[in-house]
Amino acid sequence: MSTALIGVLLVGILALQKSSGSEDSALSGPQCRPAELLVPDCGAWFGAYVRHGKPDLEEKVLAYEKRIGRRLDIVYAYHDMSLDGLEGQLLTEQEQRVGKDRMLLLSWESKWWNGTPAQQPSWQGIASGALDKSVIDVQAKRIKEYGKPLFLSFDLEMDTRTPANGTPAEYVAAYRHIHDRFRELGVRNVVWSWVITGYTGHSELFPKLYPGDAYVDWIGYNQYNYYRCHKAKWQSFEQTQTASHDWIRENISDDKPLILSEFGTADDPSRPDAQAEWYAEVPRVVKKLDGVRAVLQWNYRDPGPGCDLALARDESWKSLRKAVSDPYFHQPRP
Repeated sequence: MSTALIGVLLVGILALQKSSGSEDSALSGPQCRPAELLVPDCGAWFGAYVRHGKPDLEEKVLAYEKRIGRRLDIVYAYHDMSLDGLEGQLLTEQEQRVGKDRMLLLSWESKWWNGTPAQQPSWQGIASGALDKSVIDVQAKRIKEYGKPLFLSFDLEMDTRTPANGTPAEYVAAYRHIHDRFRELGVRNVVWSWVITGYTGHSELFPKLYPGDAYVDWIGYNQYNYYRCHKAKWQSFEQTQTASHDWIRENISDDKPLILSEFGTADDPSRPDAQAEWYAEVPRVVKKLDGVRAVLQWNYRDPGPGCDLALARDESWKSLRKAVSDPYFHQPRP
């Protein structure tokens, strides 16, 4: 996309914000400035995973923002540990451009997506320090130079990766090693985010995988209305979020800020209004979920038939647009 066209999109977004009162006029004043660790004192951040190829991130984010009539607070991106082009480069040029006016959540995977089996990182190897010089230190330096606070998640949904990737104890050792290595290198601008599926069938695993309060700043979970994707019954937004939220509050932490790091719903072709009605619930439900301080819509698909979780029709976009215009999701960004 040309610079001129990007400029037109940005001007349009700002005009929408001004006319709708959804930006500065909705802010709640200095008392709602975010606290340490990017926790908003009032309300919650709104962000999204926007489908993109690494070089077109800004273009895709601006197009998404135009459709919802506001700027995202948080933009979600994924990287592996390959140091292979943009996939293995935390904080690409595009991410840094997007991050000027938004926060970033970077999900760092212990994978080499285009690598051979022998090249795949392991939790045991990470914990031993084998990747320090080649991978960990390189990325720590980049983040330190970036300077601006960002959210960093290591191996989200790790509850689906054991025992194939190792034991829970090996995951915890790898997570703690990365955390401690960053600290040794003077990196102070990372907000450490531990992200699980939230699937309560894995509840025995979660405490074993938790690195500890000293290592975790935010807790995230990813729950969807999969519907036909997993041959499940249709669930409301409230039904998808409440059980996981309550279990985390009762069994992991009663005070850590929480992030709905991926949420979304499949479409129901037989009920064209169903997806829009699902998103209309979001403000009411989030306000009831104790400690939820950020929500990120997943605008992409999962593998398999019936697993497209992106917004499917104009009415769905309009519903999300209205939901995220709620002042609860408009707080002063750092």
